[in-house]
Amino acid sequence: MPEGFDPDEADKDEIQGIRQKIAKKGWLTLPWPEEYGGMGAPHLKQMVFNEETAYRRIPANDNAISMLGPILMLEGTDEQKQKFLPPIAKAEVRWAQGYSEPQSGSDLASLQTRAVEDGDDFVINGTKIWTSGAHEADWLFMLARTDPDAPKHRGISFLLVDMKAPGVEVRPIIDMAGRHNFNQLFFDNVRVPKQNLVGEYNRGWYVGARLLDFERSGFNRSASARRTLEEITDFAKNNTLNGKAMSSISRVKNNLANMAIEVEVSRMISYRIGYLQSKGEVFNKEASMGKMFGTEMVQRIYSAGMDMLGLYGTLQQGSKYAPLNGRIQKGYLASYSATIAAGTSEIQRNVVATRGLGLPRA
Repeated sequence: MPEGFDPDEADKDEIQGIRQKIAKKGWLTLPWPEEYGGMGAPHLKQMVFNEETAYRRIPANDNAISMLGPILMLEGTDEQKQKFLPPIAKAEVRWAQGYSEPQSGSDLASLQTRAVEDGDDFVINGTKIWTSGAHEADWLFMLARTDPDAPKHRGISFLLVDMKAPGVEVRPIIDMAGRHNFNQLFFDNVRVPKQNLVGEYNRGWYVGARLLDFERSGFNRSASARRTLEEITDFAKNNTLNGKAMSSISRVKNNLANMAIEVEVSRMISYRIGYLQSKGEVFNKEASMGKMFGTEMVQRIYSAGMDMLGLYGTLQQGSKYAPLNGRIQKGYLASYSATIAAGTSEIQRNVVATRGLGLPRA
């Protein structure tokens, strides 16, 4: 890692350069088959690597590695695997995810972006929103409606789109932490070759839903939360609040103790998911449990940190008076989108209730 590296302040090229150095050692995609750039290692080895890099804030993961790669190995053709997997393993390309639309978030199956067959291509028209990293992406994996007359969970296909294709427009969305991560995408007669269809035609919903299990697994959440908790704990040990040692205040001690327990709970859920992955078993409800609990836990950790820092917690990164270089303030603001992205906490609770507990749908 470069001396003084801070992932919150690094640009995309610096982050990509770090990933490429890791890729040369074969560590980005440890359990992938060797023919696609992996090392054929056990899934649990990848889990340990992901946990360690997330704890040390090393940007060694992205949605191509954690989501698209695994789904291509499950659903892709041999040609798609040979074309798309090696560049991901070498960190040569960036991918974004095109799921949500302005009127289709939690009810994702209501999406309206159309892909119409025309000869050897699909022609795409419509819009996607909250597309993380689209302004930096080379490719997009997306869901589009290919049969408007089919039942809502049918008639959807999973497509791979070149972001440089004519007709693709990216507009930035700045979040309340001042970051440009989200975007809105517009498609105006964008042509996509039919060989970029992943899985069955009109049954892309099931490909996309399975990909969400990988997205929601989140091995990095408990690791990065543990690092943040350690930092605010050290801050409490070395600072005062209203003239008293911060670490002696009951509210602070209780908050930190509760957060330590929650981090370990999140960690155990992640380990359970990793174990199921290593056995090739379905981890649908476990992924929703991990995502729901983990993202809400992160919010509680940053809330506890803001409570400790008081008014100083409102200072941004770059201020010489900002405790922990403003990381808690930035994390606090950013954490609130996490319980919405990749399916809201309400959606995750529905999944756990129906698929985990066997409860009837309302």
